Amino acid sequence: MPIIVNLDVMMAKRKMSLNELSEKVGLTLSNLSILKTGKAKAIRFSTLEMICKVLECQPSDILEYKDE
Repeated sequence: MPIIVNLDVMMAKRKMSLNELSEKVGLTLSNLSILKTGKAKAIRFSTLEMICKVLECQPSDILEYKDE
């Protein structure tokens, strides 16, 4: 898939665990895990906004396009 999810990279940079991010964003661990592993088919802008707010980053820090 040409969309790469770098959520784990941003979490490591912010020294934040999946549990902590889950609590602060208001998503279940399973949904965040699906997103983190790149298995998600879609993400709501409101979810992306909350993740960016909590991790103090831009959407481009989390999502990346790479041509196959």
